[in-house]
Amino acid sequence: MATTITNSASTQEKLARARDAAGKLALLSTEEKNTLLLAMADAIEAQENAILEANRDDLETSGLEGAMRDRLLLTPSRIQEMAKGVREVAALDDPIGETLAEWTRPNGLHIRKVRVPLGVIGIIYESRPNVTVDTAVLALKTGNAIVLRGGKEAARSNQRLVEILAAVPGVPAGAIELLDSSTRQTVQELIKARGLVDVIIPRGGAGLIAFVTENSSVPVIETGAGNCHIFVDESGDFEMADRIVINAKTQRPSVCNAAEKVLVHARVAAEYVPRIVQKLIDAGVEVRGDETSRRLASELNVGAATEQDWYEEYLRLCMAVRVVADVNEAISHINRYSTKHSDSIVTCDEANARKFLRGVDSAAVYWNASTRFTDGAEFGFGAEMGISTQKLHCRGPFALAELTSSKYEIVGTGQVR
Repeated sequence: MATTITNSASTQEKLARARDAAGKLALLSTEEKNTLLLAMADAIEAQENAILEANRDDLETSGLEGAMRDRLLLTPSRIQEMAKGVREVAALDDPIGETLAEWTRPNGLHIRKVRVPLGVIGIIYESRPNVTVDTAVLALKTGNAIVLRGGKEAARSNQRLVEILAAVPGVPAGAIELLDSSTRQTVQELIKARGLVDVIIPRGGAGLIAFVTENSSVPVIETGAGNCHIFVDESGDFEMADRIVINAKTQRPSVCNAAEKVLVHARVAAEYVPRIVQKLIDAGVEVRGDETSRRLASELNVGAATEQDWYEEYLRLCMAVRVVADVNEAISHINRYSTKHSDSIVTCDEANARKFLRGVDSAAVYWNASTRFTDGAEFGFGAEMGISTQKLHCRGPFALAELTSSKYEIVGTGQVR
């Protein structure tokens, strides 16, 4: 039997509660916030069966398959990872109150620039229940209230998780609010709630992100799609390149930091293209290629890549291969077609590597490493809110520090101007 969801308050009521909670959260000490977070981790573990039951109901009615179903799926081990992640956030330094700069003017005014919470964060995301926990605890650690609008396929899982987190004694009412996911109207209400919501973070496919950025009257931190590239340079170590390409494509193909394209230097293409195509096919990957790649791997099953392929984020076991003249053409191709997320060069030539690192205009640029490392936890940030592909207010994996603004505290002794 499906779990019953009771979530009757209107969007405006929930936003008003969140606005009120933000003021209370901003006054919590680091010790108070960490105590709440550790209690949340314990509560998640204690309520494992209830979470799994809600998730089973979601899975039965979701209609999702493959990678999308895997995103929705919760297991005992994934719930343990959730709780572990909450404890890791509790152990991180609290950025709130940090002094960013401090000085005294000739007139005696003492000025200090300090980190403060953003206020109310609205996040719109697809059917990944782990995002519910990750984002809620990051918001609490930084003294922000959060309004969650998850995907309808995860409605029961999200509801149960929010109930568990919000029920921890000491969490202010309204600190974690969940909007109705059965109607698109709640998205419209959230992105138009200027004055109640301070920032919107969209996480999901390119369509969702484009809709929010084009229609929101609230400032947006854009988390972009991931059309990520790996360029195998002429001096690249083939065994290293094999490991990186296969890992970046197959380790978890449904995520935004999975690689979607391989570019190969023309001088090594005759040897490397058939080699990597065979390894990709052996790993269950559908391979598409430009005319040169298809000719070099003519004995293998390589489909013809269209112009649209170079723009596409596959999010599945599919990869396109292209031969380029040199590092300059690789950089030009990436800057034209990529989503400015994560791109990598495999090379033993430091000059080419430095040129690639400087020339590729993406949030994360790698030399001899998989793009799969673009992740808050892998960068040492703990959980993350997302991967920003814009340049304001943050870029790349963002977590605690990026969930803050700043203000100036000025102390005088009676000065007037």
